[in-house]
Amino acid sequence: MGKLKVGIIGCGTIGSELAIACQTILKDRVDLIGICDAEEKKTAALQKALKNSVSALDLENLIDRSDLLVEAASAKVSADILAGAIEKKRDIMIMSIGGLLGKEELLKKADDAGVKVYLPSGALCGIDGLKSASIGRIDSVSLTTRKPLKGLEGATYLKEKKIKLEDVKKETVIFEGTAVEAIKGFPKNVNVCAALSLAGIGSDKTRVKIVTSPDYTKNIHEVEIRGEFGCISTRTENVPSRSNPKTSQLAVFSAIATLKGIVKNVKVGT
Repeated sequence: MGKLKVGIIGCGTIGSELAIACQTILKDRVDLIGICDAEEKKTAALQKALKNSVSALDLENLIDRSDLLVEAASAKVSADILAGAIEKKRDIMIMSIGGLLGKEELLKKADDAGVKVYLPSGALCGIDGLKSASIGRIDSVSLTTRKPLKGLEGATYLKEKKIKLEDVKKETVIFEGTAVEAIKGFPKNVNVCAALSLAGIGSDKTRVKIVTSPDYTKNIHEVEIRGEFGCISTRTENVPSRSNPKTSQLAVFSAIATLKGIVKNVKVGT
């Protein structure tokens, strides 16, 4: 069996780390055939960082040449990229899962077309249990996310509500609402609630609370799931990525682990 031809869209923190993994720990099973980013300087920086040369391709060529696409760009474009993958019948891993909320029909379309869509757990623990629990009745799913001030910079919700992070002097609840509302207001900050929603009871029923404090140094996600199976409570304390405080290091590892799972024959976990 030949190597899996992988094309990566987005050369930021996750895309770059995944590209490096393709040429190192996954090199026996994966062939990185190209990378793509709307910002040429990011593409050039990643090409320079990679051990072996890799082509910078436009999106159409990348889709055509890949067996598996990896979207690591933005929630603004992830749904469009998924649509393009479905049209070309290419399997795809989506990292910006928040961009799929409200567009779940694309996932059904992919399933009908025989296109495999991989949605990593990201910086969140408990997805495996939630998937198992969803076979039965689930009564409630809630997520409390605690982030350092820097991890919320630039969020749409803060601009709309005229909330200034520099005015936050103690632990403060910034947001409470549904997952779909959270993703709309914090598209780059709480992508984890999208995976939680799709694995469970949906984005309109999944509850989200976002808390911040000047004293926080980690991205912390607390999940509580209740249903006929009993109760699951998880707490994940994430170290932020060195290159991007909005991204947890576990999210990077999750992307690499998902790709590793795709190319390995032995699968562990639900």
